[in-house]
Amino acid sequence: MSATAIPDPTALHPLAGHDRVVLLRPLVTDPRIEVGEYTYFDDPDGATRFEERNVLYAYGPERLVIGRYCAIATGTRFLMAGAAHPTVGVSTFPFTMFGGSWTERTLDIVTGLPSRGDTVVGNDVWFGHGATVLPGVRIGDGAIIAAGAMVTADVEPYTVVGGNPARPIRRRFDDADIERLLHAAWWDWPVELVTEHVRAIMSGTPADIEAIAAANGLLSA
Repeated sequence: MSATAIPDPTALHPLAGHDRVVLLRPLVTDPRIEVGEYTYFDDPDGATRFEERNVLYAYGPERLVIGRYCAIATGTRFLMAGAAHPTVGVSTFPFTMFGGSWTERTLDIVTGLPSRGDTVVGNDVWFGHGATVLPGVRIGDGAIIAAGAMVTADVEPYTVVGGNPARPIRRRFDDADIERLLHAAWWDWPVELVTEHVRAIMSGTPADIEAIAAANGLLSA
């Protein structure tokens, strides 16, 4: 198979003439943001400003981890832990951020706030237009986040969620098929194998994907 037949995972703009689409792995520079190959972001107005405009309040050590082959629509935002205000006392006003005596007298309150940890997105996740993900959320492989959803809690693999706060709408497959897909983990296949079976990945059944993984010794226990 010719190398030119496979999209280049290091190309910032993978579609000629469409600067609104960027692959995030070659774009991001913040070490706290980790993105897998072929995950893309679409924005007609500044796609290359993803770190600045779509990952917000990233003031702490918490990471944003996004898997492979995810599709992220315009307006999707990831709110990081720095968005939190203290709620241990009477006021939620962020006195600490203004410096001087206010900072000196309250810094320990802010640094002592509990963290929900890293925000982790699995593989093959589709984010609809304007979705928002809150700090520390974990989204499973194959999930679909509906347009405008406010994701405040973890999302199970292959589950469609929507609304504010986001709630499960339906599961894409039954338990047995989800297990097949998670064990097959097509996103971890060599890209040449993905390319060979791209039609099956797009239109086949979980059993088809399981069979391909098994035939190539890629089915996990």
